[in-house]
Amino acid sequence: MATVLSRALKLPGKKSPDLGEYDPLTQADSDESEDDLVLNLQQKNGGVKNGKSPLGEVPEPDSDAEAVGAAKPHLSEVTTEGYPSEPLGGLEQKATSSIVSYVRTSVFLLTLVISMILVLVCAFLIPCPPRDLHSTWSRHLGSQRGGDLSPLELADVNGDGLRDVLLSFVTSRNGSAIGVSRPAAILVCLSGMNGSTLWLSPLPEEARDITCLDLMPGSVAETICLVSGTHKMLSAFNATSGKAIWTLNPGYLSNGTLAAPGVVLPDLDEDGVRDLVVLAIGGLQADLCFLLVSGRTGSPLGRPVKYNVMGVGDLIGPQVYVTTNGAVYILFGFGNIQAVALRDIFVQAQNRDSLPPSLQIEEPEWEKRRSINLSEFIDIYSDGVQLLQMVKAPDSNCSNLLITARQGLILLHGQNLTPSWTLSLQGLNSQPTPGYFTDDQTLDFLLQIQDGVGMKKMMVVDGDSGSVTWSYHAPCLMKETPTTSAVTSDQKSVFLFWAEGLSAVSPSSDAVPGSEPLGLHHLYLLHPAFPSILLDLANATGTVTASEVGINDLWKDAFYVTRTTGPSWEGHPAPLVVSKLSLRWALMEGQVVQVEDTAPKIGRGELRRFLSRIKFVDLSHQASTQPDI
Repeated sequence: MATVLSRALKLPGKKSPDLGEYDPLTQADSDESEDDLVLNLQQKNGGVKNGKSPLGEVPEPDSDAEAVGAAKPHLSEVTTEGYPSEPLGGLEQKATSSIVSYVRTSVFLLTLVISMILVLVCAFLIPCPPRDLHSTWSRHLGSQRGGDLSPLELADVNGDGLRDVLLSFVTSRNGSAIGVSRPAAILVCLSGMNGSTLWLSPLPEEARDITCLDLMPGSVAETICLVSGTHKMLSAFNATSGKAIWTLNPGYLSNGTLAAPGVVLPDLDEDGVRDLVVLAIGGLQADLCFLLVSGRTGSPLGRPVKYNVMGVGDLIGPQVYVTTNGAVYILFGFGNIQAVALRDIFVQAQNRDSLPPSLQIEEPEWEKRRSINLSEFIDIYSDGVQLLQMVKAPDSNCSNLLITARQGLILLHGQNLTPSWTLSLQGLNSQPTPGYFTDDQTLDFLLQIQDGVGMKKMMVVDGDSGSVTWSYHAPCLMKETPTTSAVTSDQKSVFLFWAEGLSAVSPSSDAVPGSEPLGLHHLYLLHPAFPSILLDLANATGTVTASEVGINDLWKDAFYVTRTTGPSWEGHPAPLVVSKLSLRWALMEGQVVQVEDTAPKIGRGELRRFLSRIKFVDLSHQASTQPDI
């Protein structure tokens, strides 16, 4: 009974069966009293925290069972004065967090500032690679007198990433050319960027050939330009400065003259520089000799080696051929092709039997032909040879031999010298231009054949089978015009040739081609993806005597350089003009010439989109006439 009474006293407003009926007024007074008590306690002790009383006491349970299960307060939650306290280490954690955040922000801002400084340094201090802004230029070099040769070479001589133009010509006796007074001939280097003169050097005689190469492969040595003359001159020039490094003493040629340009050989004297061989010929055709020349000093490597050679026709070669096994042979002849082992020339020149490692290799398939005539010469081909080219064989480290003869075109396997195919043609007098026209990744050839007066036939021959895959008759009054090609990134080639103006109409119409004034020639481009059309890229007056295609690796562009001799009048020498044309720019500006009716017609928009995506790459080593040594 006492327990019940105490509960009733502690919980006013509750109905108890022992205290009679429920009194609302008493309940209201009790509620107000409880509210006042709670407010006073909160104001005095800061309120209840975490569901516990300010003094750390547990509220009294409503029953005995609740009292038994109630949790006791922890001593650490109560201070000596009965106030709650913060957890230990809280201040230290906040301070550490603030420091970490400050450090992170500082590192981020510092990194950002350093990056901005580096960007500004790169933008203002590091020069941007030169852009070929002058994609097209033309340079008049004055007048030239005499000389049927037109040497032209491309090489980067100033290290700006763009190939520059080197050429030689005989100057006029009536005045000076480009500031040099009356030399017999002159060697000039023009900037590939804008055609300005980089350097020039006088020559003692007319130049036959200019070849720029690296005589020390794998090194950082400067490019060397070999200049061969028409009489006795053979000099090596520094391509950067234009200064002569060495000149072959003409006395070593005795009574002979240089019959052809010098040819690069392996390093014979083991001084780290590749050497050369020159072919000299006397008053009689049979009086022929080879002379080995040091690539470092220009001095002879031994005595001249003489041979008695018989043949009918123009001189072929000399050219160096390296077989699959690494044996080195020299190819030459007069209307025919013969080979002599370089080791045989070296033994006779040095008068010793010891050979350098590069000459100790023989090619069994070639040596079999030596036993037929029991001589030092190996017969390769002997039927009206006019031209000889070496073309890279597919999936092989050697080259095949492409022979232009009076009766046609012949391709010989370089490994065993057996014919791959023969194409019978008449009137083929110019060198075929290699390139990729079909999809078999084998080099094909663009030919130009004289076909009547003022006409020539252009054709593309499949390099794998020897069949004609494309042909077109074009008017052309120039007797011999240069042809060339450039390789694109999709392993195709564009072919370039010169002809008279072609009407931009269907060939079935009544329009007469070549109706333009005489002396105006057009440069046409053939792409294997659109064999029914030609692109008219440019035109020129005068006679185009030489042309070369160079690649701008940075911008994936190709440029076309021409050497043109203008018309001459009686008593006045012909003017000389060198021009450069960007092919990617010319492709977008060229005029379309329909050479074959096709269905459906090629849309102008489709053609422009295709041409705008063309990129050019440098794969000249695959069609090189000089093997890798």
